[in-house]
Amino acid sequence: MPELAEVEFYRKCWDPGLGQKIGVVQLHDNKRVFRGEDTKALCCRLVRQEYLRSQVHGKQMLFEFSGDNWLGIHLGMSGKLRVEKQGFEPGKHDHLVLQQASRSLVFCDPRQFGRVRFHHGKKAPAWWPANLPEVHSRAFTRKLMSAFVKRHARAPIKAVLLLQGGFPGIGNWMADEILWRAGIAPQRRAAELREAKLILLWRNVRFVARASLESIGKNNTDPPHDWLLHERWKSRGKCPKHGTKLRRETVGGRTTAWCPRCQH
Repeated sequence: MPELAEVEFYRKCWDPGLGQKIGVVQLHDNKRVFRGEDTKALCCRLVRQEYLRSQVHGKQMLFEFSGDNWLGIHLGMSGKLRVEKQGFEPGKHDHLVLQQASRSLVFCDPRQFGRVRFHHGKKAPAWWPANLPEVHSRAFTRKLMSAFVKRHARAPIKAVLLLQGGFPGIGNWMADEILWRAGIAPQRRAAELREAKLILLWRNVRFVARASLESIGKNNTDPPHDWLLHERWKSRGKCPKHGTKLRRETVGGRTTAWCPRCQH
């Protein structure tokens, strides 16, 4: 599933269409990605409107159009955004296509765990989590993070990191990377983390988020070779620090890779 940096990369894929109007909207209105949405309103209101700007929050994207129109996209497990030539004919999995004079903005989602939302109004929609601090922002303070972790004291720390209400944008691979760098075993209960470990956790949440945005988020390039990310799914994956074989187990409902030597 795309995480913070991957979502930022896909958001920018539609940038070539900025400042241009939508001529035609094509969609598969009976597909699960549009669950609960008024697809007729989406089609009618976006036509002849200019694509103004976009933003990311965690794993969600918000696209603003003239005429007080807002389009929300969650990529789910297999969703992607891309640009095709003008007049592009949608394929089986191309559930939303915004046709412009010289290009087509496409949302594709083979497994349909993603979602498209539409809102018409002066302000951003109520479902947009604007009041939740991004993990790479100054508003994401150590105090704020520690309070959230302590509210989930009985849960494994890996599971806590995956909660979007406290760590928006953090997913499976990022959580593993953060815990490995902080030296924290993923199955440890949140209540067991003392102040020193909470400081390490906070620092590494911010580091991994910012560094991944600088590589994956900018041009979809891999982070440096010494990241756990490059070893975590290998059958014989080893710790980048000293070569200890990684262990794998299910924590918080997700397959987790960790180093028994580094993480306690």
